[in-house]
Amino acid sequence: MSENDNFAQEFYWRMREAVTRRLSRDAKRIIAKKKRGGSRPFDKGRDPLTAGASLDALIKDFKWTTELGEADLFVSWPKLVGEDTAAKSTPETLENGVLTVRCASTAWATQLRLMQEGILARLKSDFPDLEILEIRLLGPSSPSFKRGPRSVPGRGPRDTYG
Repeated sequence: MSENDNFAQEFYWRMREAVTRRLSRDAKRIIAKKKRGGSRPFDKGRDPLTAGASLDALIKDFKWTTELGEADLFVSWPKLVGEDTAAKSTPETLENGVLTVRCASTAWATQLRLMQEGILARLKSDFPDLEILEIRLLGPSSPSFKRGPRSVPGRGPRDTYG
């Protein structure tokens, strides 16, 4: 449609509205379409966005801030505690403000317990959004013999000598 056809159509609907004091279904549709408008260059909201700004919007929309903060904490663990300590300890989970750290030996778990207050203060200052309240330090896990090729049903081996 040309510009004149749009003008003639709009003029007709306005005159009809003025005479009958009501709008027809077509007139309502045309007015609604005009209000919606179209995408025109240089309109408001058409400026290009940077990749960082669009990623920030996505992160906020999907509420990924805590997951990304947790991943950042796990990745930057060596910077927080030092390379030697990080080689012998790894953060496992962060749930309800409790950071669980698995240590390579009970000696390392004891060493980290001595450093716990300093580590917790550093975590609170570097990652305030995560709200870490406590650090739970675990030693190495022992192997379980409940399942596997050499397990037997029942009570298991006992002292049979009287």
